[in-house]
Amino acid sequence: MLLISCPNCGSRDETEFQYGGQAHVAYPEAPDTLTDREWAEYLFYRDNTKGAFAERWLHSTGCRQWFNMLRDTVSYEIQAVYRMGEPRPAGSPEAGATTSPAAGNAGSSASPAAGNSGTSSSPASPEGALK
Repeated sequence: MLLISCPNCGSRDETEFQYGGQAHVAYPEAPDTLTDREWAEYLFYRDNTKGAFAERWLHSTGCRQWFNMLRDTVSYEIQAVYRMGEPRPAGSPEAGATTSPAAGNAGSSASPAAGNSGTSSSPASPEGALK
């Protein structure tokens, strides 16, 4: 059992949370100008990091708030939990590609900013909003 420390509610069982994908992925600045391939890469390509990885989580049965977590994908060790909009903790590794395809990094991976908001019961992610 994994205990996740929600920044609003404290430690809770992992069954109360939903995984929301890679954190800190910017929405394309001009999505209208992207090619189909660049848009597909934005929607579907993700980093597959071994080690520390920044993720988005939703406390779906608690406060229903999104937050970010820095977690080791090998050991499952939770290294940091921080609110949406807060910067990644100092000293944590940067993701391989956190820029949008429109910023000239079209070959890199990115994730949808609102990747887990497809269900009507989940609130929209704050990172899903346009910049």
